[in-house]
Amino acid sequence: MEQKPISNRRNFIRNVSLGSLAALSLPEVVAAATVNETRVKKITLKKDAVVLFQGDSITDAGRKKDKSDANDSGALGNGYAYLTAAALLKQFPDRNLKIYNKGISGNKVYQLAERWDAECLDIKPDVLSILIGVNDFWHTLTGNYKGTIKTYRDDFTALLDRTKQKLPELQLIIGEPFAVKGIKAVDDKWYPAFNDYRAAAHEIATKYDAAFIPYQTVFDKAQQSAPGVYWTGDGVHPSLAGASLMSSAWLETIKK
Repeated sequence: MEQKPISNRRNFIRNVSLGSLAALSLPEVVAAATVNETRVKKITLKKDAVVLFQGDSITDAGRKKDKSDANDSGALGNGYAYLTAAALLKQFPDRNLKIYNKGISGNKVYQLAERWDAECLDIKPDVLSILIGVNDFWHTLTGNYKGTIKTYRDDFTALLDRTKQKLPELQLIIGEPFAVKGIKAVDDKWYPAFNDYRAAAHEIATKYDAAFIPYQTVFDKAQQSAPGVYWTGDGVHPSLAGASLMSSAWLETIKK
């Protein structure tokens, strides 16, 4: 019974042409984009599990910083973390999940590290989801940040080493930094350099045995159903549809 859905998805990916992807539903777009990664690693949600979302503005999504209770709608923001939390709580009502969002707009990896004790380690998550990296590159173009791809890789590795030392049984989910080219903020200056950050996130996920969410592929595939501006307003921050797309991809990492 467990093998049938995977087999069906393999056949689907093998047989469908790129032209016909325009007619796909959102779940089929996500399946097409994530089938290879989600065969590699899945996360188990045990009873009483604590799930923590961390990252930058894409994760933050307007969350209320004065609210800190688990499963609080205001504290979860209005983006993919909120949509994912809602889906998890609906799907697993018997597991007493406690879900937090501690993303902060503008953050780069070193800024996660500066607040990591209070906003990760002290929470003692069983599952930690991190989406970070777009600002580590973007801010080298728009601000005074001098970080490099080596900075990103080294900072991220140091952060996860520190985390695993304190929480050795932690299950990790790492999201791929993504951008939609040709929409407002994202232009030719991003490439090919930004691709190195995507590759580094994947390498780090492999090193730490993390589930990896290929968000770039997810958004690339989605543009065969609707143009990029439908999924993101500026090339970086998802629209409501884009947030739903991200949530669907995130949920693919969870063992059913």
